[in-house]
Amino acid sequence: MGEEAGEPVYDAIAALRRLADIFERRRQQLARAAGLSDAEWRVLEEIGSATFMPSLFAQSLDAHPAAVSRLLRQLQDRGLVRSAVSSEDGRRRIYSLTASGRRVLDRLRASRERAIDTVWQGLPRIELARFARFSHRLAERLERYAEAEE
Repeated sequence: MGEEAGEPVYDAIAALRRLADIFERRRQQLARAAGLSDAEWRVLEEIGSATFMPSLFAQSLDAHPAAVSRLLRQLQDRGLVRSAVSSEDGRRRIYSLTASGRRVLDRLRASRERAIDTVWQGLPRIELARFARFSHRLAERLERYAEAEE
């Protein structure tokens, strides 16, 4: 099969690429509006989930642990995150959001919800459900393919 204009597979790939690009652009815009980088926002979200472990987070992003440590220091210096030594394991640090960190994350979530309401609300629910099902199937296929190629 060639990469011909109008070919449904290539049209779908182009649409997916466009969606991914604009999704990333909007995420960066939201982060900048809150005075954060996208990476800082991701760390704040993870810390807010209460299951944050820097080494696992770095692994999930395929990032170097030192890069995550730098982000944590930056967020601590800005008063958005605090750390404490684990009472169970003195070698481990526990990270949590400060009140300022929670407020920043709350503002980000509110901005994201406004964007979701503006863009997604009003679209036919049946089309959204169909899109979600298809997207999940496609993601599973891409994940399996990527794993097989590794």
